[in-house]
Amino acid sequence: MVINISNLTFCYDGGFENVFENLNISIDTDWRIGLVGRNGKGKTTLLKLLMNEYEYVGKINSSVNFQYFPFSVKNKELNTIDVLLEINNEVYEWEILREFSYLDLDEDILYRKFNTLSNGEQTKVLLCILFLKENGFLLIDEPTNHLDIEGRQVVANYLKRKKGFILVSHDREFLDESVNYILSINKNNVELQKGNYSSYEYNKNLVDNFEIKKNEKIKKDVKRLETSKRNIANWSDKVEASKKGAFDKGFIGHKAAKMMQRSKNVEKRIDKYIEEKSSLLKNIDISEDLKIHCLDYYKQQLIKLENIDIIYNNKKILENISFTVNNGDRIFLKGKNGTGKSSILKLILQENVNYNGILNIGNNLKISYIFQDTSILKGTLKEYINNNNIDETLFKTILRKLDFSRDMFDKRLESYSEGQKKKVLISKSLSEQAHLYIWDEPLNYIDILSRKQIEDLILKYKPTIIFVEHDIKFIENVATKVINL
Repeated sequence: MVINISNLTFCYDGGFENVFENLNISIDTDWRIGLVGRNGKGKTTLLKLLMNEYEYVGKINSSVNFQYFPFSVKNKELNTIDVLLEINNEVYEWEILREFSYLDLDEDILYRKFNTLSNGEQTKVLLCILFLKENGFLLIDEPTNHLDIEGRQVVANYLKRKKGFILVSHDREFLDESVNYILSINKNNVELQKGNYSSYEYNKNLVDNFEIKKNEKIKKDVKRLETSKRNIANWSDKVEASKKGAFDKGFIGHKAAKMMQRSKNVEKRIDKYIEEKSSLLKNIDISEDLKIHCLDYYKQQLIKLENIDIIYNNKKILENISFTVNNGDRIFLKGKNGTGKSSILKLILQENVNYNGILNIGNNLKISYIFQDTSILKGTLKEYINNNNIDETLFKTILRKLDFSRDMFDKRLESYSEGQKKKVLISKSLSEQAHLYIWDEPLNYIDILSRKQIEDLILKYKPTIIFVEHDIKFIENVATKVINL
């Protein structure tokens, strides 16, 4: 079976530009498709259009039933089995348990209240029941945000067993493991390519490099033509001026008129050619280099933790943790969800954390912090800048390099996508001068191209950084030290 999208055009109410314009694409319902693109370019919008949640121009023809993930559970107080049967009452318990085995879920989860499950367990449970729906085609939107590294690998292996889904994710390793087609939303078009993210990125780089070179050539052609046009105009002006004081003004006037008409004809041809050449210029996604202004600390050692125990509700959630932070270290805190990674970060930030052990923090140490939660971002961007004493010019320059359009500066922060909110936090940190950067899951919801920009920045400027993250490729490329918790 095939999903056919024909001449699809969509614009949000009050929007100035179409999100999609005359989109035509056909999708086989057996494919495992990764949907990639910059934040705010329409990935979730496309899924919502397939779900028929927005009005649009064009046609979407399909004989499958679209199912959207994350699925909204109405009553989380119910036992998990009851939640699952509300979603799909045509499934047998043995089928659920079979899916549980693929996802490393314990059988007793079925008889626990749904709201007592971890976010990762809820993600796995809902994925399995949606895949058990007959004639279903899953639209999976950012499933990895509540999964640790091990959980992402389990879900990737699970998706590899399935067929018939579109997966929105910015985790490169996860995409490579899960999909066999990539659907990319660029600035001017949507393109489909067979292969996983890595093969797509390789081919896209070849195409983009060709496009960049071709566009540069077109720009030179346009510049040359505009120069020719100006020269012709100057020449015709000189001919016209030569009539003054000439002996046979009638002859000169007749000759000048002919030459003027000829120059106008040439100008028209050049104008038309310039227009044709200019229309070939593609506004393709090209990332710009980011910068960071690190401060040098006067000592080699910034922080030392010795035999640290973290205590929560009179229980030790971490025991006997010891490590030092030296100038230039890029430290990755590794551990499953709930093992206390964020607690270690808060301890270093000298927040209210109950602990035993020795913590030494250097005098006058300046720290820049990116926290996980984006819900505190409210109001206008101008208010956020003023409240946080941010260098406005630098901050907005970084946002622009992370693909923020200028019109985003006038919108309220609550209206931003999760990826755009995260970019606000990242840009604030990058615009701050600090000895140490502490980033708690900075890449959640961040698009692949922006992740690559941040990687390149860290490798170029080598800031001292402690971070928690689940993107394996980012960790492999960036970390110089791993602390197992």
